[in-house]
Amino acid sequence: FSTDRIIAMSFPSSGKQSFYRNPIEEVARFLDTKHAGLYKVYNLCSEKGYDPKYFHYRVERIFIDDHNVPSLQDMLKFTASVREWMGQDEKNIIAIHCKGGKG
Repeated sequence: FSTDRIIAMSFPSSGKQSFYRNPIEEVARFLDTKHAGLYKVYNLCSEKGYDPKYFHYRVERIFIDDHNVPSLQDMLKFTASVREWMGQDEKNIIAIHCKGGKG
């Protein structure tokens, strides 16, 4: 897959955290505007989640502790899911995040 089909970002947040992290409404607006119906969000943050309705329930959560290496099982689950999603349509993209967006 080409990297123009992969978006890496920090946690889409609400409330006070949206002042220093990506506001979830803005992330959803961007994805719906630029990639309507063609995106899937991967939440790799074990510490917290959010309502998947913002992203039309196209969210998959894999519980990886921040600043830690995922288990081989989790990595295989993630890569299989990405491969399946990306293979469904050549225009499909993924938006992936952990807590801070650096992991």
